[in-house]
Amino acid sequence: MSGGGDGNQAYGHRAFKRSRSHFTDRITADGRDGWPVEAGRYRLVVSRACPWASRAVISRRLLGLEDALSLAVTDPVQDDRSWRFTLDPDGRDPVLGIRYLAEAYERREPGHPGGVSVPAVVDVPSGRLVTNDYQQLTLDLATEWTALHRPGAPDLYPEKLRDEIDAVMADVYEDVNNGVYRAGFAHEQAGYEAACTGVFRRLELLSERLAGQRYLVGDTITEADIRLFTTLVRFDAVYHGHFKCNRWKLTEDPVLWAYARDLFQTPGFGDTVDFDHIKRHYYQVHTGINPTRIVPLGPDLSGWLTPHRREELGGRPFGDGTPPGPVPAGEQVPARGRP
Repeated sequence: MSGGGDGNQAYGHRAFKRSRSHFTDRITADGRDGWPVEAGRYRLVVSRACPWASRAVISRRLLGLEDALSLAVTDPVQDDRSWRFTLDPDGRDPVLGIRYLAEAYERREPGHPGGVSVPAVVDVPSGRLVTNDYQQLTLDLATEWTALHRPGAPDLYPEKLRDEIDAVMADVYEDVNNGVYRAGFAHEQAGYEAACTGVFRRLELLSERLAGQRYLVGDTITEADIRLFTTLVRFDAVYHGHFKCNRWKLTEDPVLWAYARDLFQTPGFGDTVDFDHIKRHYYQVHTGINPTRIVPLGPDLSGWLTPHRREELGGRPFGDGTPPGPVPAGEQVPARGRP
């Protein structure tokens, strides 16, 4: 998710097109792009508001990479220089020493084209951006960082299921993850209606799929579940109203609502979600579609903690592995962002 500058005011005035990741280097076990997996070398910069960044936060936690890959959380509300570290003392990231994520982008490529997006991985010694490839990043955390995974880490991208996972993720990305943005930032009626129709058509198909199985692919949590969850958890809070995806609420689909609560209550998912950051980002940054910048009081979040009964479908959340441990000190979501 990128932001800052005049682009925030332009949302809703021109057709939405998601920017491609400009920096697509990979951090791999063999270091073939010049960036070998190494504990403590890299810093993951995220916004808890951003669904694309939240994928990486969840994956990092499920895999137990907290000690190997440090975390920087930006302010959910950008200014004209985009993502900033105003949540930290003196407004600087304590590890990178910078005020804006843009500084790491500039160190990598001065005057680079495109916006400043999260998630981003920064090389701590040089202060240079390594990658902002949100699609590949989490797959690499699951498959290239295995030497640093915690004991009992789940296999989030099992080899024998990858073709099916990829197919499911492609549909979810096109119609749901990105579909809500195409609807919300549409600048003419036909485009909005096409995108919104696609969102709910896909959600209905996913609801049918999940009616008889606990997870999207196989009987354990995979990357596909992470990618769907980060949109579902934002649905009623921002996409239903702010993005006009309002044919029905998540809470009105019994299957998807139970599925989302099941994941939310699974260690590694809900304990990374900050509804305060989510709401303030969408409603205060996208001034092109919410010029008053007023943040709504609702919805009531208490339902996220109610019983879901999805365990009756079987499934093993972590496969042969175990749940992650407690959230590390300093990474807990503040009370105002939780149900």
